[in-house]
Amino acid sequence: MDAIAPELEPLAFLIGTWAGEGKGDYPTIQPFGYGEEIMFRNLGKPFLVYDQRTWSLEDRRPLHSEMGYWRPKPGGHLEVVLAESTGHAEVLEGEMGDGALSVVTRSISRASTAKDIRRVERSFRFEGDTIRYTMSMEAVGQPLTRHLEAVLTRRG
Repeated sequence: MDAIAPELEPLAFLIGTWAGEGKGDYPTIQPFGYGEEIMFRNLGKPFLVYDQRTWSLEDRRPLHSEMGYWRPKPGGHLEVVLAESTGHAEVLEGEMGDGALSVVTRSISRASTAKDIRRVERSFRFEGDTIRYTMSMEAVGQPLTRHLEAVLTRRG
């Protein structure tokens, strides 16, 4: 394993694989359940590599995936840079501390065929080997609304 950069220490506990289940809902779709796996990797640089995928609990078909970087900054600040299978590229910024982390959209770009997403808010709560999160979004003409919530546990 690569040495952990000092800037990465506040997020070092995330390194590894996390998996679990969640539920999604939004005014424009039917509610659904999903499985999820997230991997955080250390490359010895001051960021974590992030790789996420979800699948339907009904038939295991792939639903969503995203890849990117979690970049801790001084004073508990965090930058998250993502490329998403939906055709979006997103930069989120926020704060971390006391077992919690929240980030909100700083900028979002979309491919011409991607849905119109205006704002995303993600909140995480860390309790030992458990991650609880919610994700809200303002998209396709809807106001900021909770879209996802899940519980993941450490797998390795």
